[in-house]
Amino acid sequence: MTALWTEEKLEIGGTALSARVYRPGAPLRPAALVLHLHGGAFTDGDLDCSACVCRLMTEAGAVVVSIDYPLAPEHPFPAALNLSFAALGRLYAERGKWAGRGARLFVAGEEAGANLATALTLMARDQQAPPVAGQILLSPMVDASLCTQSIHAAVAGAAHCKWVDGWHLYLGGAEHAAHPYAAPLGSRRLGGLAPALIVTSDDCPMRDESFAYARRLRDCGVVVESHMLEDADDASLGMDAAIEADPHWETVLRDLFRKFLAENSAAPVRTVRA
Repeated sequence: MTALWTEEKLEIGGTALSARVYRPGAPLRPAALVLHLHGGAFTDGDLDCSACVCRLMTEAGAVVVSIDYPLAPEHPFPAALNLSFAALGRLYAERGKWAGRGARLFVAGEEAGANLATALTLMARDQQAPPVAGQILLSPMVDASLCTQSIHAAVAGAAHCKWVDGWHLYLGGAEHAAHPYAAPLGSRRLGGLAPALIVTSDDCPMRDESFAYARRLRDCGVVVESHMLEDADDASLGMDAAIEADPHWETVLRDLFRKFLAENSAAPVRTVRA
């Protein structure tokens, strides 16, 4: 199934947000509708850096809307999150146009984008809307303490590494490090969230916090599927780079996406509870 994409603008609260919309060549309607957020340690990244991941989700049957959210330091927390949440609500309200009547809504992202995706599910739960059917988190950046073994193995955690600088510039102040929407791993309330697919790789700096977040979600009763890509190269550069270095992971990820989207598109609509 060939993925087709177009560049579009989403008008969100007076802001013209750049977006790239990926559609299957022969779409089923309704299709899963995915709001996607790229990586880049909160300060970098664009619509190109996650093109491969978005294509694979589209080949798995989804319509993917990848947005170019505002970056730190010009736009610290919660600017990107608030704008992304508004975009999520817009997609849900117009889901018939994007993916067909009755389309289920998902969130997805890599690294910093996966941080935003986790926070979107928390906000949707807390505000009772919109209903999120699932979250696809690729090496989520969810722990502002930067104290895991995988971070230190990547020669990270010291001053002037991109993850330290990214967290510092995104948070804008130490008081935000404890905010559950900013650093979800530390949240005390993770129950009632949408099912999650969490994927990382054996040499990814976010490997340990990815699995720690999966454990926290399971402990709170959330349905979680986690998977580790082994021998993935260039993982510290992002999931797209790892896939390009080892095309074998395209098949693995496409199959994981297809299974997760199908299972959670067919599941009954959940009642959102904290």
